[in-house]
Amino acid sequence: MSTNKNALLRYQILDRCFSDFKRKYEIQDLVDAVNEVLYDMYGSEVSVRQIRDDIKYMRDRITYNAPIEAVPYDGKKCYYRYEDKNFSIFNNELSTEEVTTLRSTIEMLARFRDGSRNAWLEEVISNLELRFGIKANRDKVVSFEQNDQLKGIEFLSDLIDAIINHQPLKMTYRPYKGDEQTMVIHPHYMKQYNTRWFLFGLEDHGEYGMSPVNKALDRIVKFSIANVRFVENDKIDYETYFDDIVGVTHDHKHPDVEHVVLKFAKERFPYVVSKPIHQSQQVVNAEDGTLSIDVRINRELEQNIFSFGQQVEVLSPEWFRNQIVEKYKEIVKIYSL
Repeated sequence: MSTNKNALLRYQILDRCFSDFKRKYEIQDLVDAVNEVLYDMYGSEVSVRQIRDDIKYMRDRITYNAPIEAVPYDGKKCYYRYEDKNFSIFNNELSTEEVTTLRSTIEMLARFRDGSRNAWLEEVISNLELRFGIKANRDKVVSFEQNDQLKGIEFLSDLIDAIINHQPLKMTYRPYKGDEQTMVIHPHYMKQYNTRWFLFGLEDHGEYGMSPVNKALDRIVKFSIANVRFVENDKIDYETYFDDIVGVTHDHKHPDVEHVVLKFAKERFPYVVSKPIHQSQQVVNAEDGTLSIDVRINRELEQNIFSFGQQVEVLSPEWFRNQIVEKYKEIVKIYSL
């Protein structure tokens, strides 16, 4: 059988089926599995005869020498699989379990598909689908929190490209307070928090040096490639940079990690235990609803605490408790007018 443009893809799909010992693939099941991918990708289909020829070709000792067996069951029926479930005609191929995980990843990435705006991601997804013969499940079984009206999301792919390609950026940025600012940024890292995206890197002050920056994408007005030499990140380990904070902000006024103890209302406590505020969270006393976290205090932690309203009380450290009390007093003044 001559190898055509779809042959390798068919072999990949059949290889998956033969390795899957959790399902019994009859000949028509194999045809359906192959055609589902071929139709989605090329608008074409193959016949039962073609699949039988593919099986014969894969079994040939001169080609793949695949140990494909036809296992009889339920009278005259039979299903196809490898004699050895660990066998694969592709030595570096993924296991069935890994394919399932990869499919879930493709489904997650596919929600960002948007033609030209995310062309780079479209290419990545398409290559994964072609390389492994995997298509995302047509049935929508997972939903992700996403703000489609969030400003700045259109910059995401270009910023990621700039990070990967080590391209410094001349950026116009509009802070919440004050006028627009123009700056040169050396981009190093992207992070999402609370449905918003943030760019981390170094701001170039010319002869005055560099300073770490954190820029929200929804405050970016525009940017272009800057005509300066790119400065690589050699100081911040972003794998651990966020370990001792809630959110994305390092507040330089509070550089030390604090042991924060919080007391929650009885009805709220189980919720916070099941959805920790921070990875360091520990239950202090389940009976009175107290738990602790070890973090650097920042505005995201404050916002998190205020989101619980009257169902949480800051017990320590004392200075942080007093700070929360003062802010609640300001809130009371507003509502007392």
